[in-house]
Amino acid sequence: MGSVNATVAPFTTSNVILWFRTFWAIAASGFRRYSTYRQAALAGIVTNTVFGFLRCYVLLAVAGAAGSAAGYDRRQLTTFVWVGQGLLTVVQLWGWTELADRIRTGDVVGDLLRPVHPVTAYLATDTGRAGYAAVVRLLPPVLVAPLFFELYLPARWPTVPLFVGSVVAAVVLSFACRYLVNTTAYWLADVRGPLVLWTLGSGVLSGLYFPLRFLPEWVYQPLWIVTPFPSLLQTPLDVLVERDPTPVQVTLVVVQICWAALLLAACRLVQRRAERRLVVQGG
Repeated sequence: MGSVNATVAPFTTSNVILWFRTFWAIAASGFRRYSTYRQAALAGIVTNTVFGFLRCYVLLAVAGAAGSAAGYDRRQLTTFVWVGQGLLTVVQLWGWTELADRIRTGDVVGDLLRPVHPVTAYLATDTGRAGYAAVVRLLPPVLVAPLFFELYLPARWPTVPLFVGSVVAAVVLSFACRYLVNTTAYWLADVRGPLVLWTLGSGVLSGLYFPLRFLPEWVYQPLWIVTPFPSLLQTPLDVLVERDPTPVQVTLVVVQICWAALLLAACRLVQRRAERRLVVQGG
């Protein structure tokens, strides 16, 4: 038996350009990799569209004759649902266990021997996956919805760049959360427990099932600050439908970025600690 440890060269001014070139090369490879699953993408589009109708009619029923609920009018609720259905695959809350599987089988050793840090490599691949999902899984629901419902169009010019930045931050944050859940495989023989907890928590507390503002203010406001979950879906969608004034939108995106940076740092810390104890049979 032998221990495995990965050494990664520190960032310097001379290798920053090389780092970015490597990152985007891996991201492009991830884009091509996920673009091969055409049948799965088609099935996902149909599923997201069907659930879009179901969720939209439920929330419109909640709005009822008053035409609004929790500060959202009918157009905002419709946009919240349909763009949320598209973002679900872009952000990808669930369905990724590649790292945990490689840890369990010992294949993670190959990741540790590569010159690119595992967190960077997996993040780059996930960035390519998100880019492909933005084209194939986000656009179809957004194009289908206007045929049957009236959507909300942003009235303020800063909303669009803020929304794009919010989605990028949500993708990075989701990756960091999923990476941390997967790394529990370094210490646990079975990661199904952490995965179930993550699936339940991220679904309920991210705004996937219903807007978190449907909850009492004393419940959802602390959730936004002390947990990363609302930053996964609720924040991008609230920014898009202009639920708040522009200064509040900017604040929410800043909170997202802080959570993403904090959890990415946690990923690297956990990875470093895990490498100290990783033992491969026969190595």
